[in-house]
Amino acid sequence: MDIIRHDHPNIYAGGPNYSRSVRAGNLLFVSGCTANKSPAKGGDPLDQLRVVLGRITGIVEAEGGKASDIVKLTTFVADKKYWFPIKDGQIEIYDEFFSGENPANTIVEAGIGGEGLDIEIDAVAVLH
Repeated sequence: MDIIRHDHPNIYAGGPNYSRSVRAGNLLFVSGCTANKSPAKGGDPLDQLRVVLGRITGIVEAEGGKASDIVKLTTFVADKKYWFPIKDGQIEIYDEFFSGENPANTIVEAGIGGEGLDIEIDAVAVLH
C-alpha cells in the first residue's frame, strides 16, 4: 500500500513537522485544522467552525473525495460552553457541509495552540 503525504498549501498548509494530510490506500487522515490565517480567527466560534470544515472538505475534495466520505471528526474546543448544548447554528453549519450525512464526531475540551482560536478539528475519510 502506498502512503502519500500532502501539505495543501493552497487550502491550509501543514507545518514544518507534519503533513496536512496522509493517504494510506483509500484512507485519508487530515491533521487538525483551525481558523488560523483567516478573517474568522479571534471571531465568533461558529465562523471559525465554518472555516475549519471548509478547509477539511477542501482537502478531501483535493484528494478526490467528497464531504460524505468523511467518516470521523475529532473536535477540540477551547471552551465547551460554545458547543454544548448543540444549537441551531452548529446544526446549520454541519448540514451545509454534510447534508445530513454526518460523520462520527467526538468533541473534547482542550487547550488550542494560538490566541483567538476556539476550535480545531482533525478528520478521517474513506475515499472511493
